[in-house]
Amino acid sequence: MNALMIKALAFAAILVIATIAVVTSLDIDIMGDSVNAITMGGAIAIAVITAAVSVKYINQMKTDTASGELLEDNWDGIGEYQNELPSGWAYSFLAVFMWSMWYGFAGYPINAYSQIGEYNEEVLAYNAKFEAMHKDADAPTLKEMGESIYLVQCAQCHGNIGDGLDGRAQDFTKNRTQAEVLDIINNGQNALLAFPGGMPAGMASGADAEAIAAYVAGGFQGDAPAAFAACTACHGANGEGVAMVGPKINGFDVSNTLAKGKKGKIGRMPAFNTLITPVQEKALTVYIQSLAN
Repeated sequence: MNALMIKALAFAAILVIATIAVVTSLDIDIMGDSVNAITMGGAIAIAVITAAVSVKYINQMKTDTASGELLEDNWDGIGEYQNELPSGWAYSFLAVFMWSMWYGFAGYPINAYSQIGEYNEEVLAYNAKFEAMHKDADAPTLKEMGESIYLVQCAQCHGNIGDGLDGRAQDFTKNRTQAEVLDIINNGQNALLAFPGGMPAGMASGADAEAIAAYVAGGFQGDAPAAFAACTACHGANGEGVAMVGPKINGFDVSNTLAKGKKGKIGRMPAFNTLITPVQEKALTVYIQSLAN
């Protein structure tokens, strides 16, 4: 065994020992965690292969002489030999390819480990704990929680005080005006993109449409006009909305908007149904409804 081989083996041993020492100091489970075991095996393999390849090619450089047929092209008199693909490179490529096929079709699916999956599991567990903790929260607590959610998720478009930033988004500080409601009655609307076909235009006209608009914009105060009966089938007798049919019009339809998103004046608001929990939705609804009061 020559001096170069001894040095290479010593270098590989140092790398392996250093890797094991670092893993041990971090208290990483190797035997009980297949992912960590594969990682450790890969690190040791890299150290050994690096030493072996280095020895092979350093020795080869000492003894090999240039030979073979040159390619026709050359650069300033410097030509390239038509050498065959190095066997070591070819075998390494084949080994990595076979390992990737095993890992992709067997190793990974069998272990069923995913950092994203682990993160999602932790989020679901935390959300369940959060829901249980706040399931009976009182109105002041819900309002305070809703304000925190609003400032993080909604204020960018609706403004810190819910004023809609000069028409950029829905103004939560006031209900729709009579003119806005009348425009929806006359022209129809499907801003929530959640109901089949949306509300058609011309559900009422003339004095009937104006009476409905005044009643809705006025916050459903007093007796409903007779023409409002045309609206109850989709929006409910008190404007509370009907699931999968028509949105809530007595106040802001926070639930459907969060679930499906909404077509706005400057673009479409994304859905938030996977980003907040039912308790958080309830809290956000309490806070947004309070802005109009």
